[in-house]
Amino acid sequence: MDIGIIGGGATAVGLLDALAREAEAPGAVTVFEPSPHLWRGRPYAPDLDSVLVNSPPVIMSIRDGDFDHYASWLGAGDDAYVDPGIGRPLVPRARYGEYLEHTAEKAIADLRERGWQVDVVRATVVGAARTAGRPALRTGDGREHVVGQIALCVGGGTPPDHYRLEGAPGFVADPYPLARTVEDVPLDGHVAVLGSGLTAVDVVVTLAARGHTGRISLLSRTGMLPHVWQRPTAHRPRHVTVERVRALLARDGEVTLDHLAGLLREELADAGDDLGALIADLRAAPAEDPVARLRRQIAAITAPEIGRRVLQTAAHSVGPYAWRLLPERDRDRLRAQARTAISVASPMIPTNAVRLLQLFDSGQLELLAGVRDIVRDNGRFTVETGNGARHADVVVNAVNPAPHAVPPSAAGLVHDLVESGLAARHPSGGVLPADPRMHVVGDLAGGGPFIASSIPGLAAQGAAAARAVLASS
Repeated sequence: MDIGIIGGGATAVGLLDALAREAEAPGAVTVFEPSPHLWRGRPYAPDLDSVLVNSPPVIMSIRDGDFDHYASWLGAGDDAYVDPGIGRPLVPRARYGEYLEHTAEKAIADLRERGWQVDVVRATVVGAARTAGRPALRTGDGREHVVGQIALCVGGGTPPDHYRLEGAPGFVADPYPLARTVEDVPLDGHVAVLGSGLTAVDVVVTLAARGHTGRISLLSRTGMLPHVWQRPTAHRPRHVTVERVRALLARDGEVTLDHLAGLLREELADAGDDLGALIADLRAAPAEDPVARLRRQIAAITAPEIGRRVLQTAAHSVGPYAWRLLPERDRDRLRAQARTAISVASPMIPTNAVRLLQLFDSGQLELLAGVRDIVRDNGRFTVETGNGARHADVVVNAVNPAPHAVPPSAAGLVHDLVESGLAARHPSGGVLPADPRMHVVGDLAGGGPFIASSIPGLAAQGAAAARAVLASS
């Protein structure tokens, strides 16, 4: 058993943790990761303390099936980071990176104690081939590493450059780490932020924490903001669960959106809530004034209705499993509502929501929809919208990459994997195994849901890959 894990971020941590818990016979594993921030990945590298984890502890466990794993790791000192809105600790992302490091190091120690050889190669895998019938990985230093099985865990793509601004002075192609991004931004400069999702919220909140006095414009094609987390309640789903979905599959031989809506209707009915009212609210999201909706959702942080809470939990716990069972027509229906679905499933934390509303109310922050083009001219950027032009000094690219996008740094590797017959491209994006010795885990896995980077989803994929690796060895 000789496993090559390509990528050393959160997905690889989930895979290692599952291997350490389930492996019996000894083997060897080599992790290839060139980043200086091993185990953290791009989102959880060292950064400013104002850049917080965007989800409560219950859905941030990298150990599949153990929702208390991360919460139990958090120490008493993290009580200082309790968000007053949800009443749970929301620590800096760098602190969460420490949790990932701890989990990975503990898994490696456990594997070594049971006779495993574990190595970390600090190099990029740039190519792949078959050598004497076995997979071989080529690193940037020209070395070849023959392995028995491959786990591709390279993470998601980087923000796409829709307006061809790469290399323009004042254009930030990738906002993370935000400490680097904001240090060169003039405090009184007009900053245009591409996107209006969680990354864009991070940028705005970080600028405000730094004391930025200039205007900030969120530039969005849809004009929608993320929803706002509500305070967790004691409610635990009884109907919207993986077990109930499995029962539907066993009974009817298929699972459809109508089936899932029926489970949600039962869940809400038990609590005295109305599914119709929830659906009407979600359908109104694209047309409602985003600041008015933000204000209304902040006021509803402690509201008793469970509808959005159930959807948010289900998107991360039930969603990855249910997605694989849905017929393509139902997947297309969900893809058509992707912006609303992502907004609900990946909400912003109350602390950030309140800060955004303050900035909107003061007039320092604005949200512009319908951006047509952005050009660099005479030392500034001109932003063309349906309501006229804006001029900005700095443009920060906070656009989310497409689901299952291939990171540019992995393009050559993916090409080789496909050409060698180890992998295949999925029609809707991402990569699929084409050989039983190949495992694709995380954001790049084709055929998965468009909410690609949830920690529970990554943990579940890591555990499934560990089981597949062990079963085929």
